[in-house]
Amino acid sequence: MKRKLLVSLVIFFSISSVSLSIEPDIFVQSTVNRASKLLGEDITKEEKIKKLKLIAKETVDIKGIGFYTLGAKRKSLNDAEKKKYAELFEEYFLKSFSSRLAEYTNPEIDVTNKDKLNDNYTIVNSVLKATNERPEINIDWRIYTKNPDNPLIRDLIIEGLSLARTQKEEFTSVLNSNDNDIEALFKVLKEFSQN
Repeated sequence: MKRKLLVSLVIFFSISSVSLSIEPDIFVQSTVNRASKLLGEDITKEEKIKKLKLIAKETVDIKGIGFYTLGAKRKSLNDAEKKKYAELFEEYFLKSFSSRLAEYTNPEIDVTNKDKLNDNYTIVNSVLKATNERPEINIDWRIYTKNPDNPLIRDLIIEGLSLARTQKEEFTSVLNSNDNDIEALFKVLKEFSQN
């Protein structure tokens, strides 16, 4: 009897975990739909920013992007510096992401395709529809799918330009012009977040 119950539970949880896994294209479309609905709401820009930050915390691998953008410098940081960087980068990223996005009113994004690169990454292609103010824009989403139940955004490639790579180049430039001193980058991140 106990064995039957155990087998039933194992089967139930295996089925549940399979049904819980989210396809990357569906994940992207539902994320953009949430953001679009929020941007169309009749609320203040500050309220939109606050809510956009919550969406980003749930759907973006902020820590992963942060350490990628740090490049080779991350290998020479001690644990305390890594912790400080992760905290400063999260504040920096959330402010940058939400304040840019809050400018849009009800953007319409349609997912058009997906390309599974391997078990860890899928590229999801989408199009930001044209309006009178802007042309159609192609946006590719690099989705980290190591945990299929919790896909996360690792990069946005807008018209062929990777935002994560651009950020990495900016941070490398800051470090290079300051004798590779991490404190200089900390200062830049802090100043941006506080302004």
